[in-house]
Amino acid sequence: MIRVGIVGASGWAASSHLPALAGLDGFAVTAVATTRQDSADRVAAAHGVPLALTDAAALAARPEVDLVVVSVRAAGHAAVIRAALAAGKHVLSEWPLGVDAAEAGQLAREAAAAGVAHAVNLQGVHSPDVRYVADLLAGGRIGRLQAAVLVAAGDPLGGPRIAPELAWSTDPAGGTTLLSIMAGHFLAVLLRITGPLAEATARIPHAHDRVEVAGTGRTVPGGGAPSQVLLLGTLANGAAASVTVHGGSGSPDGFLLRLVGTDGTLTATAPRPGSYPHWSDWEVRIDGEPAPVPPHYRAGVPFGPDSGPVANVAAGYRAFADALDHGRTPAPDFHAAAAHHRLLATLERSAATGTSRRID
Repeated sequence: MIRVGIVGASGWAASSHLPALAGLDGFAVTAVATTRQDSADRVAAAHGVPLALTDAAALAARPEVDLVVVSVRAAGHAAVIRAALAAGKHVLSEWPLGVDAAEAGQLAREAAAAGVAHAVNLQGVHSPDVRYVADLLAGGRIGRLQAAVLVAAGDPLGGPRIAPELAWSTDPAGGTTLLSIMAGHFLAVLLRITGPLAEATARIPHAHDRVEVAGTGRTVPGGGAPSQVLLLGTLANGAAASVTVHGGSGSPDGFLLRLVGTDGTLTATAPRPGSYPHWSDWEVRIDGEPAPVPPHYRAGVPFGPDSGPVANVAAGYRAFADALDHGRTPAPDFHAAAAHHRLLATLERSAATGTSRRID
């Protein structure tokens, strides 16, 4: 039994981590922490959690906690991760790992030195649909890959207006932008399928000097936050790659992935409006014909394909437990997360200089 303490349990975690863990055998949520005791008490009562705290270090120090889950704003990740490492606890952090590549690299080194298991919640990597498409490609179902195209909506970030609860995110220094969050997740999905990028040219426009806070009549500085992310590149296997992540109010189509091979074309689309590729199940077709995900790809995760992000978060926890059971390193770990941060930083440098960049 892995006993879990969740820091930041009243936001995203309440709609994803807590229901995911409730549906899995082998896990028990023993503690939650938020910034206020009243909110911690509410979350604990709603989910039957014994301990409700307001301090991450206090949660990490509790003997009832084996794994600390970090689900606070990106700017607060480092402090919570370090509290977990100091207590000798395993740690699972939401993506992004840190506010930038330098902080992520330092956290990866510290986690390695602490000798604990560490992982980052890039949940699309564990999606049954993503794994299925990756296996189809690796198995030669459409021949040798020639081109990969991904177009996806990056709302609610990057547009001319922002929800009041996200108004803080328009400052790029906080680590929560269209590039770091949405493009970060989407690229992790794409590269899980296709393999790594070898080189890329990026454009990252900043269209909004000021952003309207929806429903309030006020604006906040845009802070130079990205409004679009555009990428043209070459994969390590020689195939072309094209990615467009558009900020704003969203897209009725959600996303489109097209993989063009020497012997066929695979497309994956959203089954419902507003779906993100790292949250949703996919409608997969090969040369126009349906190619549904076989049931065994969903084995071990008791959530249907229409469960939204809960299903893929649960799949990530199952992968974490399996890694511990078999003496493996959970994936993606902090080192993989730091490498993904470096990829995003390389794209930023490409956009700033107008040049193509090799990917380390």
